[in-house]
Amino acid sequence: MSIPSFDPTQYKAGQRREWGVSADGWKRHWGIWEQAARHLNEHLVELARIRPGHRVLDVATGLGEPAFTAARRVGPNGSVVATDLSPAMLSLAREEAVRLGLRNVEFREMDAEEPDLPAQSFDAALCRWTLMFLPHLITALNRLRELLVPDGRFAAAVWGSPERVPFTSVPMGVIRRVLNLAPPPAGTPGTFSLANEHVLERSFTQAGFSEVAIERQTLTFEYPSIEGFIEERPATSASIRMMLAEASAVQRETIWQMVAQAIAEYQDTAGILRIPTETLCVVGKA
Repeated sequence: MSIPSFDPTQYKAGQRREWGVSADGWKRHWGIWEQAARHLNEHLVELARIRPGHRVLDVATGLGEPAFTAARRVGPNGSVVATDLSPAMLSLAREEAVRLGLRNVEFREMDAEEPDLPAQSFDAALCRWTLMFLPHLITALNRLRELLVPDGRFAAAVWGSPERVPFTSVPMGVIRRVLNLAPPPAGTPGTFSLANEHVLERSFTQAGFSEVAIERQTLTFEYPSIEGFIEERPATSASIRMMLAEASAVQRETIWQMVAQAIAEYQDTAGILRIPTETLCVVGKA
């Protein structure tokens, strides 16, 4: 049986649809992500050398981070443009900006690979956990570089290798085994497609960035219980939800029972899950 060819247009349409479906789940579970990522948001802002008065771009902002962290750093004399492919996610991000009292953030629905923005209009750019999902990564990075002023910096985070990102690799691995799913072909976008430092660095240098540097950071995702983990994963992960699309009710039950057994090693005596997770931070100069 032949493997279907990868269709970037169809892939993006699916991503837009699935992130729209995810919006409500992200709203319910936002606290888990932001507790885990708070220090990462600050670190990305530092890597990009964002200062008061800067104009900053946040690509694929989701519910608003690290755009909000950058907005606090640039202050009232600076500004942040936060873009996302999903109008549903942007709607929630706008609500959060109002709640936080941030008036220097502008939200725009936009494809990360086709940014409709003026060249050299940003002092810095950020992107958290999205680059690995872009089907035309080099093209996207090159266009993002062109949006920066000379010597402007772009800082991003991507997931580490599967064995170091168990909060999502464990359920994905179980799903593949139970449903007998083949791994994605090499070179296709996906959760772990940029986990290799050499691939990540080469992507940035091919797009024209200089002084590319990569470092590893460890976060901790904390869940109140295994049940909470099992509820959150398909609610926020478009990748997991798409993998489960053809699963029967019996298969789903089997999958989550196996996931619960596998993830239990991270549970303490009070039932709380604390899952160490590796992210790669990369920065390059325009």
